[in-house]
Amino acid sequence: MSDAPRSSLPVLGVLLAVGLTASGWLVGSAIRHFKDAERYVSVKGLAEREVAANLAIWPVVFSVSGNDLSDLQTRLEQDAAKIEAFLRGRGFGEAEFSLSAPRVTDNAPSGSWEGRMPTERYQVETTVTLRTIRVDEARAAMEASGELVRAGVRLLRSWEYNTQYFFTDLESVKPEMIAAATRDARRAAEKFAQDSGAGIGGIRRATQGYFSIEDRDPFSPEWKKIRVVTSIDYFVE
Repeated sequence: MSDAPRSSLPVLGVLLAVGLTASGWLVGSAIRHFKDAERYVSVKGLAEREVAANLAIWPVVFSVSGNDLSDLQTRLEQDAAKIEAFLRGRGFGEAEFSLSAPRVTDNAPSGSWEGRMPTERYQVETTVTLRTIRVDEARAAMEASGELVRAGVRLLRSWEYNTQYFFTDLESVKPEMIAAATRDARRAAEKFAQDSGAGIGGIRRATQGYFSIEDRDPFSPEWKKIRVVTSIDYFVE
């Protein structure tokens, strides 16, 4: 009776060794698959689109000069009325333009500097600002602004008073552009996989970049270029 347990010990030892070997293989296989699952490639996808601006802001800046401030204010109001009539005549409503407060510059010499009194001591300027979604009509009005000069309005031109154009409907193009950037990233990942003899799996992680809206070029600010870059990690199979 005592020999039976002793004879079974080698068998149990063999079974235990086989079991440990099998479990070791399973653990090793699981680690290998885990590592394989963590193999990935990071790529970037780009999408660009040109769109027309849908908002124009045109500051119509004008000035008068002289020596009597009361008279200058009257002339300023008359010129403002001419500009507003010009805009109404082109179909713009009262809600689309506004008049800013006047700015007065006193050209008289001051302090210890003794100079001659200028012929016209004061210059007063103000702005009628047109803000409209009718961009084409605004551009046409700008091109016809010589009519105001002909009517005696002294318009001021400067980089400070440039017309500004905006695109405000980004939400309408976001989904398509994100999809396009994702496709571009996928193509880059597939090219990498093809060159390395691997395959591309699903998305491990995706990060959407910021959308940027810039002028298409310095000479046509009414056209905008929208750009987005996405960063995506794809599993490598």
